[in-house]
Amino acid sequence: MNIFHCLAGFVFAVPGIVFAQEVVPEATAGFLKGRPYSPYADRAFPERVFFGDTHVHTALSADAGGGGTRLMPRDAYRFARGEQVTSNTGQPVKLPRPFDFYMITDHSDGMGAITDILSGAPNILADEQGRRFHEAFNQGGEIALRASQEMTASFAQGTISPALNYQPGNPAYERVWDDLISIAEEFNQPGVFTTFAAFEWTSLVQGNNLHRNIILRDGPEKTGQIVPYTTTPPLGSSNPRDLYAWLQIYEDTTGGDALAIAHNGNLSNGWMFSLVDDFADGTPPLDRDYAEQRQKWEPLYEWSQYKGDGETHPLLSSEDEFADFETWDYGNLDASVAKTPEMLPGEYARSGLLRGLALQAELGVNPYKFGANAATDTHIGITTVSEDNFFSKQVPYEPSAERASHVGKAFADGNVAYYGSAYSAAGLTAVWARKNTRGAIFDAMERREAYATTGPRMSVRFFGGDYDPDALARRDLARIGYSGGVPMGGDLSVAEGEAPDFLVYSLRDAVGANLDRIQIVKGWIDTETGAAMERVYDVAWGGERSPGADGMLPPVGNTVDLSIPSWTNTIGSPELGAVWTDPDFDPAEPAFYYARVIEIPTPRWTAYDAVKFGAEMPEGTPMTTQDRAYTSPIWFTPD
Repeated sequence: MNIFHCLAGFVFAVPGIVFAQEVVPEATAGFLKGRPYSPYADRAFPERVFFGDTHVHTALSADAGGGGTRLMPRDAYRFARGEQVTSNTGQPVKLPRPFDFYMITDHSDGMGAITDILSGAPNILADEQGRRFHEAFNQGGEIALRASQEMTASFAQGTISPALNYQPGNPAYERVWDDLISIAEEFNQPGVFTTFAAFEWTSLVQGNNLHRNIILRDGPEKTGQIVPYTTTPPLGSSNPRDLYAWLQIYEDTTGGDALAIAHNGNLSNGWMFSLVDDFADGTPPLDRDYAEQRQKWEPLYEWSQYKGDGETHPLLSSEDEFADFETWDYGNLDASVAKTPEMLPGEYARSGLLRGLALQAELGVNPYKFGANAATDTHIGITTVSEDNFFSKQVPYEPSAERASHVGKAFADGNVAYYGSAYSAAGLTAVWARKNTRGAIFDAMERREAYATTGPRMSVRFFGGDYDPDALARRDLARIGYSGGVPMGGDLSVAEGEAPDFLVYSLRDAVGANLDRIQIVKGWIDTETGAAMERVYDVAWGGERSPGADGMLPPVGNTVDLSIPSWTNTIGSPELGAVWTDPDFDPAEPAFYYARVIEIPTPRWTAYDAVKFGAEMPEGTPMTTQDRAYTSPIWFTPD
């Protein structure tokens, strides 16, 4: 029996929504208690999980096209829906399975400029910087890559020539946006493959990455009324408050719906989850208006992508044995400022969630109340997240014998910031929805009924509320979960003094690895000291293991054979689940909870490269990985 479909097919009541019910015959009304005999009739909850990428760049982004990317939006959509394409380096590439939804988010600043830079338009060649970039980009290879990085740094430091930074009002700018809208419409197939009009707002303050991906729920009749918001004055701004104002204008003007997803913050040097207003004179503390606006417009946050994982950092979560996963902590985006430990709490999802609880106590509103999203941030026009099919982020890191040892970026003093081996094959966003359409996918993201994976398509359900310990004996877990509480992304209410229960379940990727364990991560604010606290609980695991005297669960083992490379599913479990009650619950303490599902060890992409190319890896390069999923949190706020 397919457990996943059984998990999906049951009913709950959605507050504020009335679903039509057929009349139950009087003879069976008492037995069925108002429900038809068929558990699949009159279903009224999100019963399907859909996977996609919310952060994709094509050759239309200057840093992509300048670095050698030639794949355009139509190529990206064809690839995402399952067709084989030829990569930028001439290699055939195809997904093992199509995606359900896809969002091309080319940069709003400079939109349309790269085409003119590459072709050598007269206005570009008349500008000294433009002429230099034109010559470098057209040489390709390493020269084009470094020129692309120089352009990014120039933009970050505010020294980009206005001639290259196309803005609204430029005919090329508006033409590209119109094309992106029409191409998204061309490839949108409701029920099969869903596309969105979207863009990346590229706030980059002195190299500190504050990018947001803007997702629009609507079709061309609304998205065609506007042009994207940029970060360049006077029409744009790098201040998130001004972005929020633009999002409100978009909705008021068009009657549409929009949201923003912040880029993985590990390159923001502490700015992503700041405690102060970095854009105001004297950097005063954040205020209630900012908290309200950020919570309203940013329901999700990017927990993982090609440039590293952003759940937590080993210096922040020293007792979490899985904290050091695909860690990027060299500095900010352009390597202009190296990382220091005090920056870390402002960069990671878990510490951001904790800061949100603290700010809620001060402001009455939690600005960092976000769910879990993952994406790739690919800059080559194709999304590949399977370790054995990894084409990486930029053209020089498409498959080759040298890519792992290639210097990705260096500091001004020449010290290496990272090698190509640091890129991570992540990630995807999963949403629970009733159907694969723009409205259903967008609404799931907006209500935070979404989770992040670092590539695999494991199915994960997470509920908080009041559940019987024997609930897992039933197969209708979705009905039980919704009827007894709230799903991931929700707000928990509990009976006075009673500890909440959490129902969590995961089924492995059908073509992937078994599961090692499910953990529930709790964060809370200690009412006596005001300190931010966290703890990770193992709640379900595969194999014949038991926690030791120290409370730690032994490792699941490792079946990876690096000579192939491959692994076997002889350890772990194909499905795991638990009903867990918080043993440390204090009804006076605000808290959040999220589930983390971890696979057994499998070969990392570097292991596949080592075998396919006979490539040497930089010292310390990991050759195995334990992919994972992070659910959106469930929050508890004391009355």
